[in-house]
Amino acid sequence: MSSTANAIRFFRAPVAAITDLTPSFRRFTFGGTDLAEYGDPGYDQRVKVVFPTETIGLDAMPAGDDWYTQWREMPEDERPPFRTYTTRQVRNDVHEVDIDMVAHDVLGPASAWISRAAEGDEVLILAPTTAHSGVSYGIDFVPPARTDKLLLAGDETAAPAIAVILEQLPPEATGVVVLELPHRSDAAYLPHHPGFEYRVSARGDGERHAHLVSAVQEAAASLVPAGRGAEVEEVDIDAGILWEVPRTAKGGAALKSAPLYSWLAGESSAIKSLRRHLVAERGVDRRAVAFMGYWRLGRAEN
Repeated sequence: MSSTANAIRFFRAPVAAITDLTPSFRRFTFGGTDLAEYGDPGYDQRVKVVFPTETIGLDAMPAGDDWYTQWREMPEDERPPFRTYTTRQVRNDVHEVDIDMVAHDVLGPASAWISRAAEGDEVLILAPTTAHSGVSYGIDFVPPARTDKLLLAGDETAAPAIAVILEQLPPEATGVVVLELPHRSDAAYLPHHPGFEYRVSARGDGERHAHLVSAVQEAAASLVPAGRGAEVEEVDIDAGILWEVPRTAKGGAALKSAPLYSWLAGESSAIKSLRRHLVAERGVDRRAVAFMGYWRLGRAEN
């Protein structure tokens, strides 16, 4: 078995329990002895969840080191669909993993599975193993060693990652959480952290991302003084992926401290706007900002 296979692999995971946490957030607890080796590097660890459909089973998913290339080479109508989620909690001792998913109108194979899943139904989860060591490139929350303040912001797709980050940060950490959610009751999803101010709003019938963009701009104005803006390379979010974390930003590895570290994730057009505001307009060092376009309005994302 290769070292890659030792560090990350597909886990076959049956549903052990389903819990509706809020109107928009549904927790799937997966169980089974295979999950004894499921790794938890921490923070916003991204994983891939493969969903069965009425015509495509889980056994159709390539499972080797080169699984993605093989998957891409399959006829489109034979590919098992998969989506990206965040590991919410791992309990290796009882062979359980929690993954929280957004429950909304059925728009594709993932939302269809979320709406109809029952205990005993199975998925595949591509995740690190307990043998994983070193840097996890599925983790995008990578602040400098010394950070005065943190800004965590996003829409409902970013909420599970923000929740894990808040739970794992030390109590002395301080900052602001900005979150735009579908329903007012969804605010109860976030765990409490004593050092953070929460600016959470329900979208309701308002313009999508209006609160997210304006609240992040207001938070940035209070958290860091305006500086000299930097030139930002524009990203065509219809053709490419907006994804930049400090370890991939130019010189990011050399940044040892920052007055503000920002982690922003959600719909690509909103994140693109916030990226431009923080870096180009306010002059925030791009090495101290993580931008993740989790999804694009009107387009399915794997």
